[in-house]
Amino acid sequence: MQAIFVMIKCELGQAYKVADELVQSIEQVSEVYSTSGQYDLLVKCYLQGGEDVGHFVNESIQTLPGIKDTFTLITFKAFS
Repeated sequence: MQAIFVMIKCELGQAYKVADELVQSIEQVSEVYSTSGQYDLLVKCYLQGGEDVGHFVNESIQTLPGIKDTFTLITFKAFS
């Protein structure tokens, strides 16, 4: 499993609706946090090995209503 983080900028007034839709409709979404700053939401997703990150973000996340912009962080190793 590969973890990725997607920062999302929402249309004004849509952050809570977008967060709810992410959690309810996308099984790869693990956690959604509201944030301050340039982006409204921080989404942690787990993708299966070999799953294309670009296609996942483009087709599963960016197409949701209320999303204005995204910024994706790809992870390499988790430390504990």
